[in-house]
Amino acid sequence: MLIRIRRPSDIAERDVTPHRLFLSRRSFIAGATALGAIGAGVGPAAAAVLRDGKLPPLDGVAESPLSTDEDPTPYKDVSSYNNFYEFGTGKEDPARNAHSLNTRPWAITVDGAVERPGVLDIETLLADFALEERIYRLRCVEAWSMVVPWVGVPLAAVIDRFAPTSNAKYLRFETLHDPAQMPGQRSSALPWPYVEGLRIDEAVHPLTILAVGLYGSVLPNQNGAPVRLVVPWKYGFKSIKSVVRMTFQEKPPTTTWMAMAPNEYGFYANVNPEVDHPRWSQSRERRIGDFLKRPTPMFNGYADEVASLYAGMDLGKSF
Repeated sequence: MLIRIRRPSDIAERDVTPHRLFLSRRSFIAGATALGAIGAGVGPAAAAVLRDGKLPPLDGVAESPLSTDEDPTPYKDVSSYNNFYEFGTGKEDPARNAHSLNTRPWAITVDGAVERPGVLDIETLLADFALEERIYRLRCVEAWSMVVPWVGVPLAAVIDRFAPTSNAKYLRFETLHDPAQMPGQRSSALPWPYVEGLRIDEAVHPLTILAVGLYGSVLPNQNGAPVRLVVPWKYGFKSIKSVVRMTFQEKPPTTTWMAMAPNEYGFYANVNPEVDHPRWSQSRERRIGDFLKRPTPMFNGYADEVASLYAGMDLGKSF
């Protein structure tokens, strides 16, 4: 059982806008094929949905108490200004190019130091786990930020199903590698596939989710469909998109940006305004839609919830 403890940064349920007009979740699953693989952006039906704005709604989404009380970034900005190098290095490239990704069928292989290795398909994830909407701050490394109402599943619940062993100290994540669907992977911009990782205590923290939607609706391709990681107290590049593998291991994985520029990107990537990136300051951020910058909060505003995970660590060295 996941026990939810309200903290000072939590939003009261009376202040949360409810999503009530949802399709049946199982109807959504059954209709995914008919809609041309919802979320893939392929075929005339899916294209029509995209022109109307949001993708189809997800049913049975409960508002989470683990949310901020900040105003969410508009959907059009969240879904059109993205970092997803698999579809191009420009912020607008993913929204233009991600229609080539087919998100059905989709499965995540779970292996490594677990007692019950296996495969978790997207339909099982949607049907067997409770979906929650959590409004999180998400920051990227170029001093811009968003406040996103993600819909997802607590990663801790998924981890529990596969029963990690005592050797499982870290969790490695891997993105789909398919240059035919992901044109950015035809370039040498990054070593493919994209890899990220968390310590197990970070992975099972109540704030960490596997997101399958945003604003109560199906996750757009450019935002990491059909399933992505969201770790709101870390920089955005930690929240790996289009996940196809999770491997439990004893040693920390070498993540993509660590391999690319180890002097600039560390394993933890915790939001820390006191540690500058070698090429820019991280002390202030610009919220999407704002003209002026604001001070960057420690741990992206989640210090009360997560600071204890790093007690005794030098966060200037372990960046």
